[in-house]
Amino acid sequence: MLQLWCFSALGILLSSVSVVLGDDAAQHVLSENARVSNDSLLWGPYRPNLYFGVRPRIPKSLMTGLIWAKVDSFQGVQNNFRHTCEQHEGMAGYGWDEYDVRHGGRQIIHDAGNSIDITTEFVKIPGGQHGGSWGVRVKGTPREDAPARLMSTVLFYAGMEGFGSLSVQNERDDLGILGPVTMEGSSNELGDFKLQITEGPNTNSHPPPNHKSYEEKPMDRSVVTSLQVPEGGMWQAKSLIFSQMKEEIDAMIAQYGQENAPPPWATFTIANDIKEGNMHVVQKIFEGPFEFDIMYSSASAEAPITSDDLSGAIEKTTTQFGDRFKKLMTPQAPFNKSKYRGFAKSMFSNLIGGIGYFYGDSVVDKSYAPEYEEENEGFWQETAEARMRQGGVRLEGPSELFTSIPSRPFFPRGFLWDEGFHLIPIADWDMDLTLDIVRSWFNLMDEDGWIGREQILGQEARSKVPQDFQVQYPHYANPPTLFLVFETLIDKLQEKPATKGTNDPLEHIRSAHLQNPDVAIDYLRNLYPLLKRHYFWFRRTQWGDIKSYDREAFSTKEGYRWRGRDTRHILTSGLDDYPRPQPPHPGELHTDLISWMGMMTRSMRRIAETIGESDDTKEFAGYETAIVRNIDDLHWDKKEKTYCDATIDDYEESIHICHKGYISIFPFLTGLLPPDSPRLKAILNLISDPEELWSDYGLRSLSKRDEFYETDENYWRSPIWMNMNYLAVKSLYDIAIQPGHHKSQATNIYTSLRKNLVENVFNEWERTGFAWEQYNPETGAGQRTQHFTGWTSLVVKIMAMPDLSWSDGGDGVVHGEL
Repeated sequence: MLQLWCFSALGILLSSVSVVLGDDAAQHVLSENARVSNDSLLWGPYRPNLYFGVRPRIPKSLMTGLIWAKVDSFQGVQNNFRHTCEQHEGMAGYGWDEYDVRHGGRQIIHDAGNSIDITTEFVKIPGGQHGGSWGVRVKGTPREDAPARLMSTVLFYAGMEGFGSLSVQNERDDLGILGPVTMEGSSNELGDFKLQITEGPNTNSHPPPNHKSYEEKPMDRSVVTSLQVPEGGMWQAKSLIFSQMKEEIDAMIAQYGQENAPPPWATFTIANDIKEGNMHVVQKIFEGPFEFDIMYSSASAEAPITSDDLSGAIEKTTTQFGDRFKKLMTPQAPFNKSKYRGFAKSMFSNLIGGIGYFYGDSVVDKSYAPEYEEENEGFWQETAEARMRQGGVRLEGPSELFTSIPSRPFFPRGFLWDEGFHLIPIADWDMDLTLDIVRSWFNLMDEDGWIGREQILGQEARSKVPQDFQVQYPHYANPPTLFLVFETLIDKLQEKPATKGTNDPLEHIRSAHLQNPDVAIDYLRNLYPLLKRHYFWFRRTQWGDIKSYDREAFSTKEGYRWRGRDTRHILTSGLDDYPRPQPPHPGELHTDLISWMGMMTRSMRRIAETIGESDDTKEFAGYETAIVRNIDDLHWDKKEKTYCDATIDDYEESIHICHKGYISIFPFLTGLLPPDSPRLKAILNLISDPEELWSDYGLRSLSKRDEFYETDENYWRSPIWMNMNYLAVKSLYDIAIQPGHHKSQATNIYTSLRKNLVENVFNEWERTGFAWEQYNPETGAGQRTQHFTGWTSLVVKIMAMPDLSWSDGGDGVVHGEL
């Protein structure tokens, strides 16, 4: 894992080329494609936990970030400084209005608490041998309710971690720097480079000289200070800057006294102290609106970029994004209005703008305690005691991960089961990027086939996670949603989608796996050993006991049980507090897990078939048949007419525990019920019943009639979740477009559910400025984590699905609402 991913990806693709193509010309073309792909993905705002911060996909390399605050008062000013994204920090919304990971985009941060809107326009400019150059234009626009004389301070920092150098090239001036601030740096991976922070246009205004301190620190200059930061400490930049700032404040107070202290905008400043160091901070103080540029120029490029270059690149990036979005992701009726298009662009941009690069060690329990087998009654108590011993807890790694995160303020790290949902819309936009992220996840796999369900890499990531949740356990699984991505890839290969005409110079990179099926096949072939190892790890560690309890089923092997259960939660299932059989029992069988295994097995069969592994194809087909048969044999309850978890009662008999909700429809959600299934009618009735799952805002996670509805934590006990609703919409669509007895009903439900979901997420986005983790089934209000632009962004995929509201449902009747 110490190998740099951006270069290992190149090696994998080049090895594929040598196998697939024989002639030198073709090899050269794909080799160049691989180089351009890596160049265009090297740089980005890959620090999504910050409002804005750029870094490359290289461990211990250049890190940058932006900090700002309103400084027109001494009262509470420390709380005004913005750096890391936080919930409830006085924001009226923030995020990318448009963003493409290969070109850049525009982000607006509506900072109501600081009375200013901050715009960051980030672009990449290709050229040279070290990943190209980039620039960002930072703008501040006072909000309508801003004070007449709004004073703002803005700090930009750049630091070099690990091997490499970074220094300020301006001559030291105790009064500050007039004109641009220039830094130069070098590292093995980046080569030589230059960073320039401009003054900005002459329309910028600065606080007037109304205090004697202005003679020593005029406000119309950039203040620059240099720091030497210990390895691994760069992420604490805000605290480091505050510490340095406090020294300067203390010195000012000592010089001028409390009664004659400088105004707050002159007080909350860093020192003019350019010297050797590995982190350098540039501070600017503005009155009213402001603008300046930050430009990174690779020395191997033809020429350093200028502000004019940046202006042209910003305009070009906007045009390219708009053209591409219109072709690939335009919302379909009834969402083909301008307000929905802007919403869709923002939601998708924030999903792809949440991609980050993470590097560091992780906390893992490798004790393999026998209690973790969870074979005894009362196992949850034994496992809790084993965890308390912490005999095998240790730091592992370092590892690296390229991933799309669920939420910048609350979940700024990789989550295994979230990722598969994130990549579904991203795959429509950029398949090469999608497969790059997938491979990054599988590179984390251990020798047994386990991938940690939550990737908390390094101290910065751990600072956002309570200590009780930091340890990862190698017997814990998570829904294998990455296999949804492989099915998407294979579907697209079979459909042969047209991607020409997007006017994107990088289209040949984005769609290389689709336009050249041999490249996709070789990608799958290279990854296949890891996929098999992961699949059989699931079968080995999450098996459920069928034989011991005389259960009647087609297969005595295809039953599954989540490990990591206690009396209140199965966190490993992803549906944390969803009601399960009580008390927990080692003989439990879980409907959602066998359904995930069915989807995973179907995916493995299709992969094996695609790469020509005929023996494996037959083996997986056998597993798939047995799983589908066992879902009915083990989990269908004839009386309740739904799928249920199974457990063992006091008489050692297998019984069903039925809590109607997402669990009950999991075989349907994972596409395991064919259009002619005898179970389908009951499932559709359950979904569309307002007293069960149906609401005006989406499908409830738990039936309104269930005794546990809206109880306890109420996390998965009523709220509407977009990932499960997306699976429902997709499965409804698949049935609605096929002949069958349920075509009409599926069409009606699909049409109304699609409309309800989109309108509610849109309305809450307009009302609050945010996408949310979940939505209230009684009011539609967004709940829990704000700025949850992970799988809630699946609304974009739903908007782009076909409108069936006027289609013939199969009975000669035109259908609309329920």
